[in-house]
Amino acid sequence: MTDLTRTHDSWLTSTSHQQWLRDQGQALVDFAKAARVPSGFAQLDRYGRRADDAPADTLTTARMVHSFALAHIQGLPGCAPLIDHGLAALAGPLRDSEHGGWFANPDAQDGNRRKAAYLHAFIALAASSAAVAGRGGSAELLGDAVAIVEGRFWSEPQGALLESFAGDWSDCEAYRGANSNMHGVEAFLALADVLDEDLWLDRALRITERLIHQQAAQSGYLPVEHFDHNWQPLPDYNRDNPSDGFRPFGKTPGHAFEWARLLLHLEAARKQRGLPAPEWLLADARQLFASACQHGWAGNGGIVYTLDWNHQPLVRERLHWVVAEAAAAAAALLQRTDEPGYEVWYQQFWDYIDLHMIDRVNGSWHHELGADNLPSQTIWPGKPDLYHAYQATLLPRLPLAISLASALKLRR
Repeated sequence: MTDLTRTHDSWLTSTSHQQWLRDQGQALVDFAKAARVPSGFAQLDRYGRRADDAPADTLTTARMVHSFALAHIQGLPGCAPLIDHGLAALAGPLRDSEHGGWFANPDAQDGNRRKAAYLHAFIALAASSAAVAGRGGSAELLGDAVAIVEGRFWSEPQGALLESFAGDWSDCEAYRGANSNMHGVEAFLALADVLDEDLWLDRALRITERLIHQQAAQSGYLPVEHFDHNWQPLPDYNRDNPSDGFRPFGKTPGHAFEWARLLLHLEAARKQRGLPAPEWLLADARQLFASACQHGWAGNGGIVYTLDWNHQPLVRERLHWVVAEAAAAAAALLQRTDEPGYEVWYQQFWDYIDLHMIDRVNGSWHHELGADNLPSQTIWPGKPDLYHAYQATLLPRLPLAISLASALKLRR
């Protein structure tokens, strides 16, 4: 059990720690530049390599555009051409020119031909960050993304995002997902910032109230992930495929950390705009963080991927994005409350990242470790994701704000 009564000088105000985060972020960005392919960005293997004929991946491209936009705003050279390359890909070969919107893999002939809210949230986020970075073409992409998110995915009666559609926008999936709606909240914060429209903050609050203040509060403050079309929980969803990378069975501690941070950003954004910010945003963020630490932190270090419905470890692999979000959430709660317990967790998470996640041989972070804390590739092969780790190096250096891009721009 971690002793949360100990106090430490805060790393958040340490010049050395801030420089360490900057250095780590620079290394992550440099590693990810190899993902560029003619029609966007492709996934990298564990050594930072890609096949010469590797196809562009739409989610990877959107996340790269967002991340390189943040790097450019910071003043890191070499990123502006990569933003522009990604924007051109999202506006061109990766977009469905017939029906509008985007596929996860434009060349696939299977289920990846569906158009998912999760993916479109990242495209909206990418366009928003590129707009803050002042890149040409971002406004057009932003307009297209907003039209799709608002016209196809947002359900005003439900106060949440619908999940997916067939390519021609028929066949609305009966499933409702917390993951896509969580990233919808992230995207809506960015849209409220770039478009200067408070309705996106109201929509973000409606999603958060449903999924956290109602559903998670009734489930031990570990978010329920899967629902039917009437928003009734599906406790057996993917029981036969418990380690799915996006829709795993059971509960996901990493999402509790991610939600905790987003609640604090939403609270800050609403206060900055003079909008009502319910007290439960902070209270629920605390509870989410505490539950994820209590049930997800493993005895030999790291945070397990999933828990069963009795809050026992189920899939014991340690994914990099989970501990990245844990460190970011600890930093956000420390900023918001100035309570030393969050400092203890913050340092503990970064100690784990430094000792186990950072790959000092091949670069970047291991995206997955086994229960023995050795590299594994059962759920998430390779190192395709810059977004989670890079943001973890940025968020502790910035105040809670409506969007990460604007916070960076104000601090520059």
